Amino acid sequence: MPHKDGAAYHPVVCTVSLGASLCLDIHKTRDDGTLDPEPAWRILQEPRSLLITTEALYTDFLHGIADITEDIELSEQTIANWHLLRSPQEFAEGRNIRKTRTSLTYRDVMKVSKLGGKLGLFQKK
Repeated sequence: MPHKDGAAYHPVVCTVSLGASLCLDIHKTRDDGTLDPEPAWRILQEPRSLLITTEALYTDFLHGIADITEDIELSEQTIANWHLLRSPQEFAEGRNIRKTRTSLTYRDVMKVSKLGGKLGLFQKK
């Protein structure tokens, strides 16, 4: 489901993908505020890849991973980062059957919950 992560994580989010490849869809909102169901861009995340999201891409667009078992219509014309792929030949048939993927997301959170302080988790030593 396309979503925004919120201002707490701005200005930079870094995601390391492990395991299998998949497409991350980037969506615009329409003038009336509703979601445009067609992705503006599709980013193919390969195993051991790093995606850095910042500025307008983070604040003005929504991102999400479609609930599908196979990414289709993969090509230089449909994938925004095609020229950066390590192994574009793996997707020469325009398809990617999804398998297990692990995502490690790194964020610089500006405000830490007060609950952590009450539990003694973030106290200086």
